[in-house]
Amino acid sequence: MPDKIGRLPLWEVFIRGKRGLDHKHAGSIHAADGEQALQYARDPYPRRNEGCSIWVVKSADIIASQFEDNDSLFDPAIDKMIYRHPTFYDVPEDLKL
Repeated sequence: MPDKIGRLPLWEVFIRGKRGLDHKHAGSIHAADGEQALQYARDPYPRRNEGCSIWVVKSADIIASQFEDNDSLFDPAIDKMIYRHPTFYDVPEDLKL
C-alpha cells in the first residue's frame, strides 16, 4: 500500500549468482507487494543469466545492528573459550575412542 505521500513500499533485492553461493544485495525497488517486487526485480537485476535465485525483502522489515553495537555483538568472548574446547577434561583410561 502506498504511504501518506503516495509512494509504494521500498524493497531490497538480493541475488544469488550461482548455486551454493550467498545472496548479495543488488539494489532496491518500489512495489506494492512481494509478488510485484519479485516481478520488478527480475528485469534489471539478474542480467546475462547471472542469477539463479532472487529474494525481495521489505526494507522496513530489515533490522540491522548499529556500528556502535559492534563491540558487544562481535566480542570474541574469550572467557567462554574454555567451554568451547574441552581440553581440560580427564578421559577415563577404559574409554574406547
